[in-house]
Amino acid sequence: MNVIKNRKIFYIISLAIIIVGLIIMVTKGLNYGIDFTGGTSIQIKIGKIITVDEAKELMNEYDKEASIIHVGNNKDEIIIKSKKDFNNNEINEIIDRYMGKFDIKEKEFQAEKFESTMGKEIKKKALLSSLIAAVGMLIYITWRFEFKFALAAIIALLHDVMITLSVYAILRIPANSAFVAAILTILGYSINDTIVIFDRIREETKLNPKETVENIINNSIKKSLTRTINTSITTLLAVIILYIIGVEDVKVLALPLIFGIISGTYSSLFIASPIWYGLKNREKLNTKKA
Repeated sequence: MNVIKNRKIFYIISLAIIIVGLIIMVTKGLNYGIDFTGGTSIQIKIGKIITVDEAKELMNEYDKEASIIHVGNNKDEIIIKSKKDFNNNEINEIIDRYMGKFDIKEKEFQAEKFESTMGKEIKKKALLSSLIAAVGMLIYITWRFEFKFALAAIIALLHDVMITLSVYAILRIPANSAFVAAILTILGYSINDTIVIFDRIREETKLNPKETVENIINNSIKKSLTRTINTSITTLLAVIILYIIGVEDVKVLALPLIFGIISGTYSSLFIASPIWYGLKNREKLNTKKA
């Protein structure tokens, strides 16, 4: 496998996804969940299992885009999340409609309103956390390896974030507060794989000082490939199982992790090292010109 020779193909694949995602984000924006946009959440105890379609039939009169999930040990409760800011009369009207249709005897519900300012606060803290993490990684990798390794790793992490955001934009998946937690987790997971490969490159450079940079990178990736793939598949399977059998709160965290693990593995193998190769070559060209 000649990763360096085929690096432009890997760049094009990533750029194609990111460009499509950016176009959608600019024209339509991300499909932000209630945590970011503000809105209303209503939890109603139905007392029996009903289908999502049955629950949506009533909500369509108030908000056709409202999401409905089942909760409770017996899945006999529903949570309605809407980006609309319903007033108290509308909330009571919605609950009464459900009570009438599904013959609910006891009025058990919880209603909560979310302000969009909460979403702004989440965005600020997410950006700040990501910047602090990036700076910390930059310092650590520069200290352990060199600045060019650190720069390549940060670009690869930015790639992972952009790919995940693009997938969410393209598929119109709602992004909520759990998405932010997942992004930070993805950063930690991806940098781990990248450092393993960079460590191998450093070892190969010491063992074969006369070898070309291209061959050193290709050999390092080849030797790290099995370990990286096995680790990623094991982690991915665990997250996929969580997504399949987990409750809704777990699913909203697991889904971006699935995309992030795939993107992180891809970037560690096919993006980070070629970027370092490009930085290394540029340094050589500048040295020759000088």
